[in-house]
Amino acid sequence: MLLAKREKIMKSIIDNRFIVCLLWMAMICSILPSKDVDACTSIMAGKKATDSEIILVARNEDFSKNNWNKYLVFRHYPEYHTKNGSDNPVVKEGIWTLGNGLKVPVPENEFSYSAMPDADAYEEATNAIGNRFYFEERGINQRNVAISATNSVEVNDKAKRADPLVTIGIAESIIPTLILPQAETALGAVQLLGHYVEQYGASKGNGILIGDPEQSWYFEIGSGHHWIAVKVPEDSYIAVANGMRVHSVDLDSKNVLHSKGLFEFVSKHKLLDKPKRHLFNFAKAFGIPGVPYNVDRIWLAQKLLTPSKVQKTRQYQYPLFLKPDNKIRVKDVMNVLRATYKGTKLEGIAKRPIGVDRTAESHIMTLDQNMPDALKGIIWQAVGTPLGAPYMPLYRVMDDIPPGYSLGSNQYSPLSAYWAFRGLYALGNFDNNEFVPCIHQLWDKYEQQFINEHEYLNRMLKEIYRLNQKTAIDFARKYSTGIAYQLVGIANKERNNLMTKITDNQGGKSERRVGCRANASKCPL
Repeated sequence: MLLAKREKIMKSIIDNRFIVCLLWMAMICSILPSKDVDACTSIMAGKKATDSEIILVARNEDFSKNNWNKYLVFRHYPEYHTKNGSDNPVVKEGIWTLGNGLKVPVPENEFSYSAMPDADAYEEATNAIGNRFYFEERGINQRNVAISATNSVEVNDKAKRADPLVTIGIAESIIPTLILPQAETALGAVQLLGHYVEQYGASKGNGILIGDPEQSWYFEIGSGHHWIAVKVPEDSYIAVANGMRVHSVDLDSKNVLHSKGLFEFVSKHKLLDKPKRHLFNFAKAFGIPGVPYNVDRIWLAQKLLTPSKVQKTRQYQYPLFLKPDNKIRVKDVMNVLRATYKGTKLEGIAKRPIGVDRTAESHIMTLDQNMPDALKGIIWQAVGTPLGAPYMPLYRVMDDIPPGYSLGSNQYSPLSAYWAFRGLYALGNFDNNEFVPCIHQLWDKYEQQFINEHEYLNRMLKEIYRLNQKTAIDFARKYSTGIAYQLVGIANKERNNLMTKITDNQGGKSERRVGCRANASKCPL
């Protein structure tokens, strides 16, 4: 009934050609194509570094263009399933063909998991069997293993010559699809991914975030077959941009895992002048440290979370791990992922902030060891750029995806959840960004509401779970689905209100421009 009502509202808007033209003008004006390459920013924290003693895994999935529709999906089981002699084209004679064409043996495990692929994933895949198992980006599986893949990182020329990247191998586009159905722990995921990189080779340099309710690891691919993974200290966090980050680590530590023969390889090919096994600089050996495009964001993130540590801007490398001044809250990470250089030394100098328009989606995954197993994982998900969309808390058991979150493409569609948030933000940018502060006010109110009720909700769910596990899980599912429905409905409603405000010429230009900047009480949202 609600969907039918929304369709009716959308149809009435679409029938008004002038308003449709206005919406497209707003989008064109506010989202001009960017020349920058794909670029993400990540934050990962140990459980003693956070206020609720949770593992936290977060990333902005940025892209080279502004409009990139993302879907919410839940894989009840991977589609390499072959019961009853299935003729699934993804599987042939025990071999699983992934979306980029890589072929691996069918895994034994088949854990369910959540994911967020591109809307056009099928078309993006290099063969006809992509089936949206492509660029799934992030997810938490049935064993509460979380993966966010990836931060693209550049490999230096010397490392490329010594160990070339492969054409079809381990890549960002398939890492969640490949690992989430199999991994039982974060450590197991690290070891499994490392095995695949060494056996099949990597197609690109990447930084991958991996966690479970007990620990978190940062995994870096440096060349065709070499990698390193470092365990995030429980009392610290790591910030990652698009340059390799791992340095000053002990290759013999139990908290560091790496490819076989890594030190010998670096020594043989002189990737470091004087390599030190117990103070190893993986980022310098394989990457290109010190690029302002990357280190500016590291500086900004560390300044926000550890303001007591005064650091020079544009250093060659920043500390790999830092302790936060205060226990990190989910809201703090939301602020970091939306951060710009305003009010800092780099305002007007740095070209690439953390928060940008061309973020396709943003997520903050939390893993709580104190919750029942099925309720440990939550994904705070922003659909589209968090500059114009709210973070909504979705329990990892949410498998009832509202229709709007699996509709549409990169072409504007009025029934698509992605375009509901993107369309509202585009209109807010219309006329010199007059109404963007209104949108920030709107979503901040809902986010704060969700955060405030979260502690009480978890307490209630734990009690229900003690009495009846199925009831508690069903409640968490319905809560998540309800929030997803609620927020897309609000986005559509407020977009209509803003359209009405913008197109109302009765008061003339000066009156129409009364928005949040002039008077917050008169904000149309």
